[in-house]
Amino acid sequence: MKAKTVLPAVAMTAVSMVLTLAVVIMWLGAAVPWPVALVVGLGIDGGWLATLAYERRLAAQGDHNRAVTAVGWSFGVLAAGVLVAHALTAEHAAGAWLAVAWLPIAAKALWLVHSLWERTALTPLALDAIRGIQQEARDEAAVARARLRAEAATEETRLTAVTEAGARVARVQAETAQTLAGAWSTLETARKGEETSRALTSVTTHVTPGVTPRWELPVWGPTEQVPALETGAPALSDDALDTLVHDIRHSQTPPLSYRDMAARFRAAGHSASEVRLRAAWKRVA
Repeated sequence: MKAKTVLPAVAMTAVSMVLTLAVVIMWLGAAVPWPVALVVGLGIDGGWLATLAYERRLAAQGDHNRAVTAVGWSFGVLAAGVLVAHALTAEHAAGAWLAVAWLPIAAKALWLVHSLWERTALTPLALDAIRGIQQEARDEAAVARARLRAEAATEETRLTAVTEAGARVARVQAETAQTLAGAWSTLETARKGEETSRALTSVTTHVTPGVTPRWELPVWGPTEQVPALETGAPALSDDALDTLVHDIRHSQTPPLSYRDMAARFRAAGHSASEVRLRAAWKRVA
């Protein structure tokens, strides 16, 4: 990389010095002897070359001198001015001489670029370390991207599985609810049927002759604990039972349900079988 910046600067400087020397000899050769013109041209080129060498020495030491840099640019401007003046006064090929008049300034600019490169140049060891760090960073970024993609795929699979499981649970719950609804409808139909009590009564006719209880299927719902019956309590007559049921039922507005009435009836210490209590409820209600 160093040769790529220094060789163009060296070539441009050599061409500029040759052109400056040729122009000085041709321009002053008609007015003064050619050795004098040669000395003037070599003086300009020599001063430029000397200041350039001093600048390169300071740059190699890591130093910089503004005065030397200013002198070097002065020689470059002087050489460019000689070429421009010759192009403006030349009778032939003035455009061609004017086209190459910028070469001294261009040579100085190339040396400036080369000095900037030297200030920022790194050793091969440092460059290898930088390349290693960059490669490590790229590897870590690639691993991180792969990990994120894998986690995203895993999460997507998990969500899909959870969604499918939830859908299966919902289907099972819907089927169960439909089955329970059908069973409840069947039970409700049987409970409200006119033939239900008749059929159950016909079964118990031979067991309890002379008694015609009314049967109903149990109501599906929450249950409440019934207090234990006290032994030895006197049996209530149907009229007394009806009166108690009526009073308990209408002790609250709106009237109590059968379940609440039965709970309060037994909590009050009264005793009656479930069959008699429900028969009294039906008579009162």
